[in-house]
Amino acid sequence: MTEPRTTIAVIAGEVGVSVTTVSKVLNGRSDVAAQTRARVEASLQAHGYRRRSRRPPAVTGHIDLVFHEFDSAWAMEVIRGVEAVTTAARVELLISQLDGSHRPPRHWADDVLARNPLGVLLVLCHPTESQQRQLHRQRIPFVVLDTDSATAASVPTVGSNNFNGGLLATRHLLDLGHRRIAVVSGPADVLCSRARVAGYRSAHDEHGLPADPALVRYGHFTGETGYQHGLDLLGVADRPTAVFAGSDMQAMGVIRAARKLGLQVPADLSVVGYDNVEMTAWSATPLTTVDQHVREMAGTAVRMLLDLARGVPVPMTRVDLVTELIVRESTAPPH
Repeated sequence: MTEPRTTIAVIAGEVGVSVTTVSKVLNGRSDVAAQTRARVEASLQAHGYRRRSRRPPAVTGHIDLVFHEFDSAWAMEVIRGVEAVTTAARVELLISQLDGSHRPPRHWADDVLARNPLGVLLVLCHPTESQQRQLHRQRIPFVVLDTDSATAASVPTVGSNNFNGGLLATRHLLDLGHRRIAVVSGPADVLCSRARVAGYRSAHDEHGLPADPALVRYGHFTGETGYQHGLDLLGVADRPTAVFAGSDMQAMGVIRAARKLGLQVPADLSVVGYDNVEMTAWSATPLTTVDQHVREMAGTAVRMLLDLARGVPVPMTRVDLVTELIVRESTAPPH
């Protein structure tokens, strides 16, 4: 004999609140005290409560596209990749950003539930466990587009192989004959930044060369970070002959710093970027860069999201796209 299904009344009695309060939590209403909401959610989770009604197949509606920060050419590549799929599927797109935070604020899930999207695509940001439970209960799927590689198996994620990207970039410079190679990566607390540096170090190990810790720098994936680190690294007598930058914008900043110091690229300094955004092929010195196929990554993520919204199971919850070195004119053998 099967056990009776847990009802809202059972949850309300267990927590000591009204049925209306439990219903408000289920519907994502914001007019419930945080402590009460947490107790209700814990009880719902413990009982494995799910709504009786199934979400209808998704054919029309919109997708929420949420960036942790929206201030780069990389973000525009993501939008182009997403829009190519949503336009063909006749699905609308709503874009927002979190001012640089990698976690949405507490009220974020309430706002999403009020909009009732087909699904949510998060770029370089992750919902909290509580927010994930809220989305699951309302049958709103979400996918994370993240160049990290350590999300939980339960979180559908599309990314790229950052270690391999760092390895390819540094191998290229070592094969050209460079022996003092600096790396300017992203934030030290972001896994993709550390993975690219790990690839840089591994390439040195392959050549039997120690990587100089003084040539390893972290910062934001911006031109300003590349420029400031470039001035610091290149303004000394024993300067590096090559720089591997963790983003194309950082690489542009390094090139600007080199020119300010009277250095020519690639005659005096070789530079490798990362991302292969469109402008890198058309800059004054076309940039050698690592292509992580951002548009394809974004397209893969939104197709996965649309499948989940339509109730179609996805074959895998983690997809890592291959990285590829694009050799142009910003790298050459050292003097």
